[in-house]
Amino acid sequence: MLANIAIALSLTLSGHASAEFTGPAALADLALPGTGGVKYREQTGDPVRLSAYGLGTKRTYLRSATGGRFTWEQALSEVSVAPGGRLTAGVPKAYRSGYDSLIVTDRTTGAAGRIRTAKKPLTASYASWSRDGKQVALTVEQKTGGKWRVIGFTVVDVAAKTARTVRVTGLPAKAGFWWSPDGNLVSMYGTGLRVYRALDGAVLRTFAGVGLPTGPEDSFSPTGTRLTTWCPARFKEQLCLVDPAKGKIVQRVNARPEALFGWWDDSHVIAVVARGTAYRLVVLDLTGRTTRVLADLPHTTWAADLWLSFTRGS
Repeated sequence: MLANIAIALSLTLSGHASAEFTGPAALADLALPGTGGVKYREQTGDPVRLSAYGLGTKRTYLRSATGGRFTWEQALSEVSVAPGGRLTAGVPKAYRSGYDSLIVTDRTTGAAGRIRTAKKPLTASYASWSRDGKQVALTVEQKTGGKWRVIGFTVVDVAAKTARTVRVTGLPAKAGFWWSPDGNLVSMYGTGLRVYRALDGAVLRTFAGVGLPTGPEDSFSPTGTRLTTWCPARFKEQLCLVDPAKGKIVQRVNARPEALFGWWDDSHVIAVVARGTAYRLVVLDLTGRTTRVLADLPHTTWAADLWLSFTRGS
């Protein structure tokens, strides 16, 4: 299911027409197990850290808190590291006692706790940490007519170890929920976005016609002043920047990424772009220029539903 939402929100685009710069020598080339030899090029001072990745829901890898080693988390379908890097949130592959759950681990003490989320046959996945690291939002799905459909969200209070599931009407089948910087939840709606109150799912705001969110990572810039979307069909560009305060597109980026995995800093995004018959994980500036190559991705690795998760301040 993780790959389905990522594909639905990321579109399938091809090619890019920007000059490429690899930047200064990497501090370390981190081997990514299970990816066919992919190495991630990390440098001192990078604003974000590659903290987890996976191949669909079959294989999930978590980076150690102290070094560059990634470990296969065999019992988890996904894992996400909180801002700051201390806590992790993992979604198990199987129900326990008729419930889906979230496993929150404190990597400083090693303490781990399981919090019940959605009751079977519902599933709660695609963990999104709030920016203060106190809550996790999960997208809730139900299988109807043989197909999974999003029916709402679950919010987990990490300190209280409680979870609250909210049903939301009128959602697209492939909707997904992520935190806004001010503590609300955002999802696709029509050809734009809708903001929901995390407490009860009340609609707070609708951004009509601005394009779909680029998920699965946070679509908001670090300062919250811009939001990435896939441009509506009326534009030739593929990547758009929305001013959340105005609810309008304020810039179109001349790039054709296959997917976005969040923001690098306020002036750059993390993208996968096509390169011949393979792909590259790169840093793009807001003119569409590649300013850094983070990894070369074989076609087979990308086709295996590769996802990547980055953490700021870890």
